[in-house]
Amino acid sequence: MSRPPEIKKLISSGGVISRVSEKGIEVVLVLVRGKNAWCLPKGIIDRGEKPTETALREVREETGLTGKLIEKIGEISYWYFLKSDMLKIHKTVHLYLLKYISGSTDDHDHEVDEAKWFPIEEALKTLSYKSEKEIMLKANDMINDKLVQFKQHG
Repeated sequence: MSRPPEIKKLISSGGVISRVSEKGIEVVLVLVRGKNAWCLPKGIIDRGEKPTETALREVREETGLTGKLIEKIGEISYWYFLKSDMLKIHKTVHLYLLKYISGSTDDHDHEVDEAKWFPIEEALKTLSYKSEKEIMLKANDMINDKLVQFKQHG
């Protein structure tokens, strides 16, 4: 008889890093290593770390970019199953809007195959997960509401 799966809760944090250029609003998506899925940069909150600190760190690690925290966009939550460990995982991800400050997407870490700037309309079509598309739509509205702040440098 097989045992029932264990349930584990994970909490992550990440963000939508954005800039306003002559092309309009641009955001960065990452292609996670070994997966064929474009998504938002995010990762597990380390012990003692605040969700906002994790968002800044994970965006920097996975995209190579430094951002300034603007505000929380929202959170998404989903379940997945790790058959090899008989583990059912409930994951919550806190997502924040960040304004691009500096850096290059060429400097992303080994966890991602590619980090790339997209015009926000293209990013909405490219994102692999519905919940992240909903976050991107909210981010788009927030950026449009704060356009003056995003066009200023620093």
